[in-house]
Amino acid sequence: MNLTNHFLVAMPSMQDPHFKRGVVYVCEHNEEGAMGLVINLPIEISVGNMLEQIEVERDLPVNNPDSLTQAVLNGGPVSEDRGFVLHQPKGQFDSSISINDELSVTTSQDILPLLGTSEAPEKFIVALGYAGWSAGQLEQELAENSWLTMEADAEVIFETPINERWNTAVARLGINPANLSIEKGHA
Repeated sequence: MNLTNHFLVAMPSMQDPHFKRGVVYVCEHNEEGAMGLVINLPIEISVGNMLEQIEVERDLPVNNPDSLTQAVLNGGPVSEDRGFVLHQPKGQFDSSISINDELSVTTSQDILPLLGTSEAPEKFIVALGYAGWSAGQLEQELAENSWLTMEADAEVIFETPINERWNTAVARLGINPANLSIEKGHA
């Protein structure tokens, strides 16, 4: 099983505040474990304000200020001081992983001065921290019915309002959220 480029959609029984009603985009999943970004848990700062706080110096003018008004996301409980930019592929950055033709994740700071400019990826989200699972841990959580899985959809990431991403993901699975039980059990 390889869940790279999939969503983990938290079941209603999930009580961990980092993942309750969470949608995690899985950036990497292999025999060593998994790494992903929670895409629907905003923190109280916009991308533009974050860039000001960390004093990012720009060489290019900001020509897309609306893109900087989006909230920074809490990507997960691991390394919350580390930033991740999930974006449509564009440009070459020091530390980027191309996940597929639609999505890349960049961890190097060289992307930050470009956000909001003509050289920025057209669509992006910024997250602080990530969700990580050691070998077999995610598979165990799946066996315990903690998560639903589905192939990732860039439209959910970039076009769906943050507070609607969980409901949208569940609906795309063909499930009415009201029909999801918070009880764990096995048939």
